[in-house]
Parts: sequence; structure tokens; C-alpha cells
Amino acid sequence: MLAYVIRRTLYTVPLVLGVCLFTFLLFNAVFSPRALAIQELGQHAEDEAIRDLIHKRGWDKGVVFNKQAEGLRKLTDTRFVDHMQKLLLFRFGRTQKTHEDINRKILLGMVPSLTLTVPIFIMGLLLGISLSLFVAYFRATYLDLGAVAVCVGFMSISILVYIIVGQLLLAQHMRLFPVYGYAGGIHAGRFLLLPVLIALLKGLGGDVRFYRTILLEQIGQDYVRTARAKGLGERVILFKHVLKNAMIPVLTRTVLAIPFLFLGSLLLENFFGIPGLGNMTVEAAANGDTQVMAAMVYLGALLFALGNLLTDISYTLADPRIRLR
Repeated sequence: MLAYVIRRTLYTVPLVLGVCLFTFLLFNAVFSPRALAIQELGQHAEDEAIRDLIHKRGWDKGVVFNKQAEGLRKLTDTRFVDHMQKLLLFRFGRTQKTHEDINRKILLGMVPSLTLTVPIFIMGLLLGISLSLFVAYFRATYLDLGAVAVCVGFMSISILVYIIVGQLLLAQHMRLFPVYGYAGGIHAGRFLLLPVLIALLKGLGGDVRFYRTILLEQIGQDYVRTARAKGLGERVILFKHVLKNAMIPVLTRTVLAIPFLFLGSLLLENFFGIPGLGNMTVEAAANGDTQVMAAMVYLGALLFALGNLLTDISYTLADPRIRLR
């Protein structure tokens, strides 16, 4: 087990490095060292101050190859190596405009993001599986066909429509929820109810269709026909046997989503003014803050690798026939 975890962890190293290299080259293609220095110092900065800042930050080095260095330092004394050293040590630096500590902003933004995404994740999972079992029980009936049609309708509508209608109808006109803003502590609930409701409505259609397909595939297996031949009831077969054997794809979808709960929801946080990591990422993209964007991309790559590892390990808990080698 330990050897498998170590091996799988080592497999993720090239993935994370590849993602960081791609985004680093992309940022350097879009933002030149002079543009970054002007962004930090202001439009009216003098050329001497710009050159000093570029030299201080090491932006005058080669991107992946330093011609001015000697020997092995041509490959090690580069902007990419300096960039990766800071990321690996989680030294994300400061924002380019406000000069705030990025590590502190991430820690502060993680709490609002989790208070939004964790209820969406838990309630979405419970509602999705419960409704899928209900629909699968009444499969090939008008209820099943109607549920599929409603799910397709939910999936076809953009989340922006849900947000705009929710803010206009439920928040502004009916005054059931706040339109915008966030409060910490016990007061956070009233600001999060509407975005959580919107996220559940938007994601419910896809979840029900996905889980329903898995359940119907299991219902057609030989072990279900054997259970019926033994006289077991449909409810017992569905809840005790079918659901258990459908857990592998359910775990794949569920466990992969867990690490990304920390990154929050980009659109919901931005439209509802929730100061989470998703809102911070959108603001960084709008301001061209490469420091923040690089930190969020790196965290996203690490969380994706962690999700894959947790998924593989969880398979053995759901199905003892699977053994890690």
C-alpha cells in the first residue's frame, strides 16, 4: 500500500511540473519583464527604476536557459527555476498592485470558499444519488421520462441565467436573500443560501443523469437477475446490491471533486461578492497579476494530483476485489 502511494505520488511530479512550465511560458509570452515592472511601479515610473526592479526580481535572466551564466548554472540560474523554487516552498510572494502577502490572502480566502463549496458538495451528492435511486426505481415510466427531460432542461440553462434570475427575483424583488455581500461567522449563512441554492439547481440535472445511467447499467447485470430469481424485492436489490456495485464511478466523480472545494467557485463568488479563492482568481486575471495566477494554477495542479491519488485509494474501500500493487 505504502509503495503504491509513493509510486503514484512520483507519477504526479511530471504532471505538476508540466502544468507549471506551460503556464509560466504562457505568462512570459503575454507579460514582458518591462510590462510587469511598469505594472508594479506605475505608468509614470522612470526607466532606471524599471531596470533596477527587473534586475532585483531576476527578470533579466533567461527563461529556461541563461546564456550569461557559466557551466551548469546556465540551466539552474534561470527564471523558471527561481519560479519553481518559490512554488515548491509555497513562497508565493506578494500581489503586484497592492503588495499584499499572497499566502495570507489564500488562507483568508479559503474559509469563505469552503463555507460555500462544502454545503454544495454534500447536499448535491445526497440529492443527486437519492433522486437517481428514485428515478431508477421507476425506470421506463412517465416519471422517469419526465425526470430526464427536467434534468436536460437544468443542464441546458447557463449558470449566469440562474444567478441573474435569482438575484433579481428572489433577492431584489422578493427580498428573501441579500443581493450581494458576505459576513463572517454565524451571519455567513444568509449570504450563502442563494448561491448554494443556485449551484444545487444547476448541478442537479447533470448529477441525476450521471448517477441514473450508472444505476441502470448495473440493473442490467446478471447478478441482479439472479437476485430477482431468488425472490428479493426490487427495493432491496436497488439499495443493497445495485448501489454498492455502482460506487466505483460514484467515487471517481466524488473524490476528484473534494480537493477542488478549496478553490471555491469562480462565478458564484464573483457575482455574489464572496471573498473566497475563486473571487481572488478572477480579480487576479482581470488585473493581470501573474503572481496570484501562478499560485492558484500550482495549487490547482497539486489538488488535481491529490484527487487522483485519493480516487485510486478509495477504490479498494468500495470494492475489496481491487488490490493496490
